[in-house]
Amino acid sequence: MEDPEFAARHIYGQAEAPVTLLEFGDFECPFCAAAAPILRELVDTSQGQARLVFRHFPLFEPHPHALIAALAAEAAGEQGAFWQLHDELFAHQAHLGDGDLVRLGERLGLDTSTMVGDAAQRFGPAVQTDYAAGAEMGVHGTPTVFVNGDPYTGRLDLPTLRTTVARALRDTDRSRVAPG
Repeated sequence: MEDPEFAARHIYGQAEAPVTLLEFGDFECPFCAAAAPILRELVDTSQGQARLVFRHFPLFEPHPHALIAALAAEAAGEQGAFWQLHDELFAHQAHLGDGDLVRLGERLGLDTSTMVGDAAQRFGPAVQTDYAAGAEMGVHGTPTVFVNGDPYTGRLDLPTLRTTVARALRDTDRSRVAPG
């Protein structure tokens, strides 16, 4: 069953959608960048049946800027702009240093004073909580996606994901009408 903690942060789509796609991602991961528009399109075309929940899983060794990008995204989220910065970070993966993050924030009209450096460290516990939750759920790489709490092992393409969401909807509908 879904952890209520995951229901509260970084939701794209309708909060009450019956199908939850939980993504553990890394802003410096090229596979996450490729998956992002597909996951967003899936939600956008689901007629309110699916939502995307994003959780941070920065892979520190191969992606040295992933953590500071996650902290900046949390700062943007505090200003109601998580998804806008999410898209910008993936679009500019080769430029995720402190100065780059400030420029991206300025372009979005954000207060950049908490996006980098010591001020951004207050968002560390949120990123650490996401990372620990992912590790506990068996996440080893990114992107890792769960559909209504079950690991998704299919291709990250629109047709396969649509089939998976349709199956999850059928399962959800059956569990609602099953005698208790």
